[in-house]
Amino acid sequence: MMDRVRAFVREAGVPRLLIGAFVVALFAVAVATKMNLPSLVTDSIVRVARNGILVLALLPAIQGGVGLNFGLPIGIICGLVGCVITLNFGVHGPVGLLLASALGAGLAIPSGIGYGWLLNRTRGQEMMVGTYLGFAFVSGMSIFWLVAPFTNPTLVWAIGGKGLRTTLALTGIFDRTLDRFLAFTVAGVTIPTGALLVFFGLCWLTAWFFRTQMGITIAAARSNPRFARAAGISDQRTRIQATVFSTVLGAIGIVVYSQSFGFVQLYTAPLLMAFPAIACILIGGATVTRATVTHVIIGTFLFQSILTVALPVTSQVIQGDISETARLIIQNGMILYALTRVGVGGER
Repeated sequence: MMDRVRAFVREAGVPRLLIGAFVVALFAVAVATKMNLPSLVTDSIVRVARNGILVLALLPAIQGGVGLNFGLPIGIICGLVGCVITLNFGVHGPVGLLLASALGAGLAIPSGIGYGWLLNRTRGQEMMVGTYLGFAFVSGMSIFWLVAPFTNPTLVWAIGGKGLRTTLALTGIFDRTLDRFLAFTVAGVTIPTGALLVFFGLCWLTAWFFRTQMGITIAAARSNPRFARAAGISDQRTRIQATVFSTVLGAIGIVVYSQSFGFVQLYTAPLLMAFPAIACILIGGATVTRATVTHVIIGTFLFQSILTVALPVTSQVIQGDISETARLIIQNGMILYALTRVGVGGER
């Protein structure tokens, strides 16, 4: 019995078990203090659907041997450009949502190819290069948002009539289009069916992709580059393919995130969005060299539940808010933990 417990702890990891216990404790305190539990559960589910695709976007990069994709803002920027173009032409409803996703994915393909090429040229330093490249891309696009020739008066600054506003409202356009689609309520808990269907559908497609010939080739090149080269597989090509897939998912993910959030946020808003996504997938049990869809789903639920429940619970129990402090400790602590595990045991 003790051997099974030790094996379970070793497999799950002490940090993940502690975080899981912390989430359970937060919900227990919410029940004990007679807080509105259905509302908390609803918010947690909505946040999972809102952020899930951005977390899923990390999986192809990890499976392709690129590591943790700190360059996720590149894909996010592509999705934001798709949103802004759609808003500029006034396309509303589900059609606008699909058009924004399609435009973002289309822009993400050449961006992912260029990003993957650069990662191949800086092999072994992918995470550092991705971080700096993401920061540079966001900074460069901040200039683009100011000089881009968008003319819709609801998007540009009222004074001067040039330059996009920092925050663009989606009310009446495609605000919560997916969240409201087939939504239903059970015991006071509202389920955003449409957003969850898109998230789980993309999870299924990603899992299916890595069972196809191309997906198996990508994973094989990551796990054993020498064997892959001997078999005629170009690991440089598979790394670019994985980077493109990750960038496309990032573009689609920010469109889904924005419709659920109700706003499109520009300029420096995407700067640090890779860090909570990386924390999510690591909390779920992924490593720098291996990740699965299960890790994505579990990690997103745990991390987003903490963000949802920590603020009201701490406000109810003590005078003050430690949710932001807890978020930073867990987020950056899990990233640091994963980086220290590179090359240890089975995570080599």
